[in-house]
Amino acid sequence: MERINFKMLKVSILILGIMLSFPLFSQTESMGDMFELAKLKSGMKNRRISSTDPTGGNRDHLEPFKPGEKRTIAEIKGTGVINHIWITIAPPPGELSRNDIIIRMYWDGNDYPSVESPIGPFFGQGWDERYNYASLPLSAGPEEGTGLSSYFAMPFEKGARIEIENQTDKTINAFYFYVDYLEMAELPEGMGRFHAWYNHSLSKALPEGETEWALTGEWKPNTRLDRNYVFIETKGKGHFVGINYYVHSPTPMWYGEGDDMWFIDGEKTPSLIGTGTEDFFNTSWCPKEPFSHPHFGYPRVNNDIGWLGRTHVYRFFINDPIFFETEVKGTIETGHNNNLTLDLATVAYWYQDSAVKLPPAPSKEARKPKPFINHMDMHRWRDAWRKAKGNDPQLWGNE
Repeated sequence: MERINFKMLKVSILILGIMLSFPLFSQTESMGDMFELAKLKSGMKNRRISSTDPTGGNRDHLEPFKPGEKRTIAEIKGTGVINHIWITIAPPPGELSRNDIIIRMYWDGNDYPSVESPIGPFFGQGWDERYNYASLPLSAGPEEGTGLSSYFAMPFEKGARIEIENQTDKTINAFYFYVDYLEMAELPEGMGRFHAWYNHSLSKALPEGETEWALTGEWKPNTRLDRNYVFIETKGKGHFVGINYYVHSPTPMWYGEGDDMWFIDGEKTPSLIGTGTEDFFNTSWCPKEPFSHPHFGYPRVNNDIGWLGRTHVYRFFINDPIFFETEVKGTIETGHNNNLTLDLATVAYWYQDSAVKLPPAPSKEARKPKPFINHMDMHRWRDAWRKAKGNDPQLWGNE
């Protein structure tokens, strides 16, 4: 039994190295020993493209670019692996929405992106907000989530290109960045292509209403899996490695009874089914407290009544990727049987054998953040409830 466990441990560590730390370790070396850091490597050259001032001055940022403008910030020829990206932007959130600045990445000369997402959600910043966020492959901050970093390994064989589009209605005054990569003669065998896809949806309650926890109606099973929220759908061979999940709940009711369900390699019935949203993200009992772990956490939680408001939760499948041979569709319920109206956005991250075209991206209007529900809205709800109850002058609120 000990030999089997040891082999499984080495496989898990190897997967971590391939996905996140390839530049430091080869596919055949164990990652469990810090002495590996001292091993000298050959056949690779460090390269960097950055926003440094070419005159030698201190204007180390791109010149302002206007609403609607696109810019290629990195165009790389040949073969290599991007192993680090850092970005910061001015003005900051609140003045310039990172939900409307789009990052796209193109691999191997393709004219379509295999990474497409608003830049904030890609790096772990939901809506138009700023807050510190730290995971193993991605981080935001300090200062208050404005330094955006990625350590995902992003291999390419026939070139790479990174594009930024300003879909805001304001000018980006300053855009600072590093793109660090390794240049090499050829990629090791079996290196997949990195993908990331942003999706967004305002889910629909059932005709009988938002019956969560059977408070307003009978609890019924989910027989319509096609109504689940989809966060990854792709064809090819690969493995899923992570998700940033942004949920805005317009009700104080717990939003997270929904189970994750995975349809792998053409399945009609999901082979992987979870037990609840918080369980999928390695947490428990309807949490609403900040928590950070390299693989999962809650960097932003609502501070409203119950679970009303915005929550950001993430999970990276470092030791436990979800593998697929021909296709995968990853979904999650919105409420225990898709019975809640939720404003959901996700960024899914995965590798597959070739760089493929992503599903269509949500439009600027479709992904526009919903406004907060506040105390005045609640008072209007109370007024409607009082009138529905006969408007007795001493109605309390939980009759």
